[in-house]
Amino acid sequence: MSTRGRRPAPSSDLRAKVPTAASLVVPQSMVVGFLRLTAANRTFVSAAGARRRIRARSLRPAPFGPPSALRSDVRVDVEQRSGWPVYRVSRRDGASRGTVVYAHGGGWVGEIVSQHWHLAAQIAAEAGTTVVLPIYPLVPFGTAEEARVGIIDLVTTADGPVALAGDSAGGQIVLSAALSLRDEGVVVPRTVLIAPALDLTWSNPRIPVVQPSDPWLGTPGGRVLSEHWRGGLDLRDPTVSPLFGDLAGLGALTVFSGTRDVLNPDAHLLRDRARTAGVDLDWHEGRGRIHAYPLLPTRAGREARVEIVRTLRETLAG
Repeated sequence: MSTRGRRPAPSSDLRAKVPTAASLVVPQSMVVGFLRLTAANRTFVSAAGARRRIRARSLRPAPFGPPSALRSDVRVDVEQRSGWPVYRVSRRDGASRGTVVYAHGGGWVGEIVSQHWHLAAQIAAEAGTTVVLPIYPLVPFGTAEEARVGIIDLVTTADGPVALAGDSAGGQIVLSAALSLRDEGVVVPRTVLIAPALDLTWSNPRIPVVQPSDPWLGTPGGRVLSEHWRGGLDLRDPTVSPLFGDLAGLGALTVFSGTRDVLNPDAHLLRDRARTAGVDLDWHEGRGRIHAYPLLPTRAGREARVEIVRTLRETLAG
């Protein structure tokens, strides 16, 4: 996807309108109320909503650059890699060890937003590492295969120890990349998955049970986005739906999932299959929590971010 017309300015996606994780702590009920008031799920609750979102984003790409104010103890740099802008967030004092390659979420159609930037800055500063944020091509131009190849390139060319992390759609991308890297003999020691999308067939029978409590995601629009994202691959190809991959031999996984998230049923399947395959699994289930809760400005979100930082710091310290 060409980056022409995509300007590096503060993000204006819906999630950027929610108070940032760095600014305050609010009750989840306020976040849910805001999501319902603004019809945050309009992309997902109908196929037509997803198609409208795809058209809108293809005509008017969202800005993707960092907010004007991040932590003062980090710096942000950017380069072009195969036509992608790739940002690096690192400590200003140079005390950075290893790399975390982070793929942002957004339903494969939404751009990186302020919550992603603030989490990256927190990881960089407090885990003492460099966080690499690729601005990967989105639907309708990007595909799962293109994203997988790009993430693999960033991992295999990184200096020192490297971990993977991603939320929602980004969780799908990094887990698919981890599977491919394993097949190539490169075992990523830790992959952190925040509310990951795992099965793009949306066929889990428990999804309709969870759906009424989820204020954000939905199956009809999700299926439209999945059809675009799969490109020429089958929906059950692990590059598209990593839940269908063989998990044996993967490095450790850390999974965060809320029970009010339609992606939670598939996270349970990942948990069970990882344990059966002998994969080291660190499981965090937020009872009553919504999609991608570790990125939100709630008490549970703040506690989850502390755990994410601790996990990555210990992983990269060797």
